[in-house]
Amino acid sequence: MHTDLQRIVDTMAARVGRPALIEDRRQRVVVYSEHSGVLDDVRRTSILRRHTTPEVVAWFRDAGIMDAREPMRTPACPELDLLPRVCVPIRHQDLLLGFVWFIDASGAMTDADIAAVTEAVPDLSLALYRENLLGELASQRETEAARTLLADAPEGRCAAVRSLLGDGLVAGDGEVTALVAQQVGTDGQPVDEPARIALEHTLVATRRWVGTREALHLVRHDHGVLLLCCGRGSARVSAEGVARHLGQTLRAASAGLASVTRTVVGVGAPHPRLYDAAASYEEALRAARVAVRLPALGPVATWADLGIYRVLSGLDAQRPGVAGVHPGLARLMRDETSRVLLETLETYLDLAGNAHATAHRLRLHRTTLYYRLQRVEQLAGTDLKDGNERLCLHLALKLGRLTGHYRPGG
Repeated sequence: MHTDLQRIVDTMAARVGRPALIEDRRQRVVVYSEHSGVLDDVRRTSILRRHTTPEVVAWFRDAGIMDAREPMRTPACPELDLLPRVCVPIRHQDLLLGFVWFIDASGAMTDADIAAVTEAVPDLSLALYRENLLGELASQRETEAARTLLADAPEGRCAAVRSLLGDGLVAGDGEVTALVAQQVGTDGQPVDEPARIALEHTLVATRRWVGTREALHLVRHDHGVLLLCCGRGSARVSAEGVARHLGQTLRAASAGLASVTRTVVGVGAPHPRLYDAAASYEEALRAARVAVRLPALGPVATWADLGIYRVLSGLDAQRPGVAGVHPGLARLMRDETSRVLLETLETYLDLAGNAHATAHRLRLHRTTLYYRLQRVEQLAGTDLKDGNERLCLHLALKLGRLTGHYRPGG
């Protein structure tokens, strides 16, 4: 089927005497003719990456290409290194399938040229419709299998494994590790459509980098999932290496998007079989959500390295609150003037109750340290000589960080 599209686009380009490129309705490159002459960075990037950047996607959509039913001209955009273009929408029974693009830097493409392209659109739309139908059926089968694989029902997960192996979508049934990529919105707001497009493009690009049969991807409402299905024995890079690559690619794709402030990647623990993907996914999702709330952890958070936050991320999901762990400390957290006391207490507990190390870390005189700790005992109604109390206080401080009730100055 791709041969028909290539033949049509080559014939179209020859008739108008300029290179042509066809994208689907999500502006992913489908096919293009031989290129020569004037090119811009947008065209080069589209050909090399098989898709354009989210900024360019947003710019074209603002120009009105999604609603176009006739050929239209789009102006240059120097900020994006984008030359003027002629865009011919491809529709099948008014269903938008994609676009034919011609760079027209000099405006020399005539109405007759555009009419010649328009004459070829019916054949092109039929070929692209068939291509999309076959591709989307395969994509839907894969997406449904991946979604079922992450569900809780054991019977469904078994069926999903059989489907993925039977259709040859994964190389084999071996070790699986889940990665969760998440974009953090401005002021906690959901990200916009260009950001979601950037996320999907990043997942697809990273999957190709890993090997399409050694990974699966899935886009959910507020995050993306990449399942590494190749196992340690056959993987050319570690899960942590893939996470770093995924994070760097997503940061680059999200740069300049107003709705995204930063990006994080959570990495689950490896599990022995595809059937166990749901467990690794839950770990990766919790790791990513901890990283969203605690920027100090960095852009990649690994489940194995979360320490006490492995426990607290599960507690947070059940909403016990700091008061459920230590009511006295919860009262102290509500007092804005007590932050220095809380920071002193946390450092003291992090250092296993070593007063000398705590005073050195905080650059305090030992007398000042003891005074602050006594104030904590008085205000929180606790006894720092009681090991159980110290455990509850430490857990409550970490949970307060995770829930946002405690925000130390550092």
